[in-house]
Amino acid sequence: MPSDLHIHSTFSDGKDTPEEIVEAAKAAGLHYIAITDHDSVEGVTELYESGHYGSGSLHIIPGVGFTAGDAQHEVHILGYNIDIYNAELQEKLEEISEARWTRFTEIVELLRELGYEIGETEVLTDEGMCKAVGRSHVARVLVKKGYFDSIRACFEQLLMRGKPAYVPHFRLVPEEIISLIKGAGGIPVLGDPKALADEALVERVIAQGAAGIEAFYPTYDYADTQHYLEIAQKHGLLVSGGSDYRGFAGREPGAIGQFTIEDVYAENFYRPQRHAEHSSDR
Repeated sequence: MPSDLHIHSTFSDGKDTPEEIVEAAKAAGLHYIAITDHDSVEGVTELYESGHYGSGSLHIIPGVGFTAGDAQHEVHILGYNIDIYNAELQEKLEEISEARWTRFTEIVELLRELGYEIGETEVLTDEGMCKAVGRSHVARVLVKKGYFDSIRACFEQLLMRGKPAYVPHFRLVPEEIISLIKGAGGIPVLGDPKALADEALVERVIAQGAAGIEAFYPTYDYADTQHYLEIAQKHGLLVSGGSDYRGFAGREPGAIGQFTIEDVYAENFYRPQRHAEHSSDR
């Protein structure tokens, strides 16, 4: 059966609720999925506490996504099989969430100074009061208001690094994220390594403790995937992959189940005993 270990919900920059993702995954016949929202485990927590956490043949791996790096690079690190109730993890996520709100406010202020009619409440209302609000949420509102034809165009003209409405965001360094994930009992994985465009940096993040690498990604061709599979074999890393699904029109894949990986990779991230522990605790 197929699996997908890179999915975003309404708790970050996805369109579908965690419950909708679970139902879509079941309908698509997926075996393992991971919701890897940016700087948030609230979607996974909601599944746990609402009784939707896996049933039948679908297994859910608790996940989270972080962005690390410096002024030149963004390093995406995914955490799998984490303890979503870990105190240190929760504290750090709250710190990042507060920084996100500050950045969001600054972006909106810059846009208004540039002559764009947009407000914080407007974005939050349109995006369903998302707690992990970011540039993509702002861009969607600007597109809806007719300022741009696409989110990509909005980013390229306003919101990317070096553009007029870009505001640097709070970032941890890779070592800190890797330590945080491991401290929460999880498996840190370097996500979308090709986006780094820096093989030395890939090797450095691995040396800093990444235990896996995302070798399967929608924009990768056969050569890309083979390259990262070879790196995984060289360093003894687990192999991950997924759709990076958001659910918005114009962004591929357009549906859960359109891009998947084989279970032989996904099953290495699943720890049923952790699920049982939390089920008994709640």
